[in-house]
Amino acid sequence: MDIVRIPLGSWIEGGLNWLTSEYSIVTRGISRVTQTGIDGLNNSLMWLPEWALMAIIVALCWKASSTRLAIGAAAGLALIWNMGLWDPMIETLTLVVIATLVAVVIALPVGIAAALSERLYRGIMPVLDFMQTMPAFVYLIPAIPFFGIGSVSAIFATVIFSMPPAIRFTTLGIRQVPSDLIEAADAYGATRSQKLFKVQLPLSLPTLMAGINQTIMLALSMVVIAAMIGADGLGSEVWRAIQRLRPGDGFEAGIAVVILAMLLDRLTQSLRGSRS
Repeated sequence: MDIVRIPLGSWIEGGLNWLTSEYSIVTRGISRVTQTGIDGLNNSLMWLPEWALMAIIVALCWKASSTRLAIGAAAGLALIWNMGLWDPMIETLTLVVIATLVAVVIALPVGIAAALSERLYRGIMPVLDFMQTMPAFVYLIPAIPFFGIGSVSAIFATVIFSMPPAIRFTTLGIRQVPSDLIEAADAYGATRSQKLFKVQLPLSLPTLMAGINQTIMLALSMVVIAAMIGADGLGSEVWRAIQRLRPGDGFEAGIAVVILAMLLDRLTQSLRGSRS
């Protein structure tokens, strides 16, 4: 007996075609604004001499964490510069920063709303499960018809891929605030907004920072994968090494990615600890 095949793929493709045709003006506007932001931040970081930006990052590491992290940052950044990967590192850092900012701006209100509404919480958790279990490469597919080849599509895919942890940790942090503190705030006549901004959010800040840390790590992993759709940076160096069968160049770019990931991870962890 023949099995009737559900044309799910055709439905999805038709939906994407309809969205790109009906909302092309919107996507072009978003693309222009995003590209302007990418170019502005990238040019600003490129304008600084290598030694100046390195000094700023090292000073930030020393101020936020410790001398040990500052020395490690100086050694790691010097190695990236020595390997001739400074400009690709800046391009990758730009994509990570912009994608993380967009993801956090979207995720924080959604996470707060989910924490305060049980109905929304139950509805959004399966969506987050779906987003986190979907293979990362799949997010590249809808990015291309919406924004074309390049860094804007990389930002779009990265934001979707890296947003779930920020939403989850925001919701978790607010829901874990002790109930006796909420009752005390109610007893003093605090409004809902006062409870949120003066009790719940300050107490949940360490958990929120953990979510931002995970978002940064996922964004960094995604912008490397996004080199397949034309994103610049260290990912394009890895992709170029694969295409040309140059394992040495690929490992150098991979080491630069690891250094950048460790630096961002330690910095955000230090910020989280300083606010605990």
